[in-house]
Parts: sequence; structure tokens; C-alpha cells
Amino acid sequence: MKVTGFSHVTIRVSDLDRSLAFYCDQLHMTLRHRGRTDAYLEWGIAWICLIQKEGAVRAGEDSCGVDHIAFYIAEADFQDVVQHLREQGIPIVRGPVKRGQGWSVNFLDPDGTQLELHTSTLDKRMEVWV
Repeated sequence: MKVTGFSHVTIRVSDLDRSLAFYCDQLHMTLRHRGRTDAYLEWGIAWICLIQKEGAVRAGEDSCGVDHIAFYIAEADFQDVVQHLREQGIPIVRGPVKRGQGWSVNFLDPDGTQLELHTSTLDKRMEVWV
């Protein structure tokens, strides 16, 4: 088996309408398909599936599973995006902070899934760690 790259992430949500508003309005993802309990969003070359699960509970730091999902953002846009997150009252849980050779900010979606915006690449991070 030869894996050739990242495809997508599926995120469980408790309220599809609320999550769609967040991911489309705040993160400017493009809605490509809306089903009864799922939605497919595009952001650059990556895509995300939101799937509504009845009885889903808010994500927590002590549960197993995905720790956070990070997305690349150009450094030139970073400070404006951080300001936008603050103005919209989106909970920032870490940062903004310089990590390696890039800037990061971690924040929560409406169900508590931690998302990160990061301005660097893995190659740049490895320059610092090696």
C-alpha cells in the first residue's frame, strides 16, 4: 500500500446548521454538498466532511481521538485572522505564538473541536527540531 497524501478529515458535530455557519462564515470554506446529516466543505485542495451525530457531546481535552486539526495560512494574513477570531468571540485556547519558524493560533469550533491555523511547513519546523 502506498499512501500519497492527505485527503480529508471528518468531524462529528452536534448541530450541522450551526457548524456549517461556523466553517463557512468564519473559516470561509466552500460548501460543496449538503445532505440530511452531512456536509462536504472545500478549502483549497483539502476537504472536510461534517457529520451530525445524535447525542454527540462536546469534545474534551481528556478524550481520545483527534487532538486538533491544523490548517495552513499565509503569514501575511495571520494577524488579521487572529483579530477576526477575537472580534467574533471565537474561543482562542493557545496563542498566537511563534512555533518553530511559523505562527500558530489554536481555537475551538462550536462543538469544542480544536483547530489550528499555522503559517509554516513541516520542513521549516524540522529545521528547528533537528
